[in-house]
Amino acid sequence: MIRFILAFAAALSVMGQLAFAQLAVSPLSIKSGEDTHPFTVEMADTPDAIRQGLMFRESLAPDAGMLFDFGEVRAASMWMKNTLIPLDMLFIDASGEVIAVARNAVPGSLRSLGPGVPVRAVLEIAGGRAKELGIAPGDTVTHPIFGNAGG
Repeated sequence: MIRFILAFAAALSVMGQLAFAQLAVSPLSIKSGEDTHPFTVEMADTPDAIRQGLMFRESLAPDAGMLFDFGEVRAASMWMKNTLIPLDMLFIDASGEVIAVARNAVPGSLRSLGPGVPVRAVLEIAGGRAKELGIAPGDTVTHPIFGNAGG
């Protein structure tokens, strides 16, 4: 029975990893003070990808993340169900301004995290990176979904 449970858990983990192999990847940068921090992000822009998020991931590179594009400004809250690593969540308005930062969200937590105001997107990066890079509300995320990136 234990072997079956372990095999099932391993299969779920692999399925979770495979789901991400199909997400588009895009460059993004965060302007914080005089510094610009480049990231490569996976785009969660479908209902399934938004629901899945970074669940079951065992690691996240320091310059990687996931950008949740809601397609419009709306109320948003996030949780950490089935998420194995701590994350920083940047809540971003339609112009690319960081409205709020949830730092080091606890893996597996069902606590709802949100800014209490509508946002266009949420960027998840490795836990602790926002503090390390000095990212805070008022900083600017540059990406095509905000209309503030060239090309």
